[in-house]
Amino acid sequence: MIIPHIKNETGRLRAVVLGTAESNGPTPNLEDAYDPKSAEHIKAGTYPLEADMILEMEAVATVFKKYDVKVYRPKIIKDCNQIFSRDIGFVIDNIFIKANILPNREEELDAIQHVIDQIDSNHVLRPPEAVHIEGGDVIVWNDHVFIGTYREPDYGNYIVARTNMEGVSYIKVLFPKKIVKSFNLRKSQTNPRDNALHLDCCFQPIGRDKAILHKEGFLVDEEYDWLLNFFGIDNCFIISKDEMYDMNSNVFSISEDVIISERNFTRLNSWLRKQGFTVEEVTYAEIAKQEGLLRCSTLPLIRD
Repeated sequence: MIIPHIKNETGRLRAVVLGTAESNGPTPNLEDAYDPKSAEHIKAGTYPLEADMILEMEAVATVFKKYDVKVYRPKIIKDCNQIFSRDIGFVIDNIFIKANILPNREEELDAIQHVIDQIDSNHVLRPPEAVHIEGGDVIVWNDHVFIGTYREPDYGNYIVARTNMEGVSYIKVLFPKKIVKSFNLRKSQTNPRDNALHLDCCFQPIGRDKAILHKEGFLVDEEYDWLLNFFGIDNCFIISKDEMYDMNSNVFSISEDVIISERNFTRLNSWLRKQGFTVEEVTYAEIAKQEGLLRCSTLPLIRD
């Protein structure tokens, strides 16, 4: 039996679903790319190889083992990209919510059903079809839930717009005691440096009171400023457009003091250590070519 428990992003991790790169399939056709960064690498002939991505993910599994975290993995679906488990579900408090993802990714959710079956069915929900919401857009922070969305009238034209305002409303109704705040994100089908695919591509809380932020990911300056003031400017690490492109905000917290980060994030990792964090560095640059990194490939189930 799994009793889900997530109050924030940094409580001591006890159980997590880590995606898999096994049987990831061949390089997709350009027209099948879900995001502009993948498309960029398909065009350039630099799309990541399955063998390299398997090694990167197993290095993360090794870090989890070091910290005695229970790791669940999806069932392998032949020739299917199952790396980004964050997209397909998320936990708020003691409720596991199955995400309404892109329709052709539904089988990824089926592949973790053996995990979901271990949760009391009264604590598992699936939103109505009109509700679009993915885990990368949902950041739980104690009495707040931060949600990335796209509020512009051309929402339906963007495959990179994954959470709609119906998704925000759904969470507000489901958790009436939470302060639910939505953030209008910048979207681009063609330029990965102008595309915040999810909220965690331009913002993530770390530690007890700190955050990583990228201003240009937000369409509304006041919403970015609200976050900056909420955490305090001295507690925020502001990343550049290139650092956002490399996914610097998409690290992953094992606890308030321990963060898994990409080894090439030299400016960020140096800052984190100066703030007193233990930084577990891994190589994840190949997976980053698909516009996702460490938070994207993990679905936390239990944190202290």
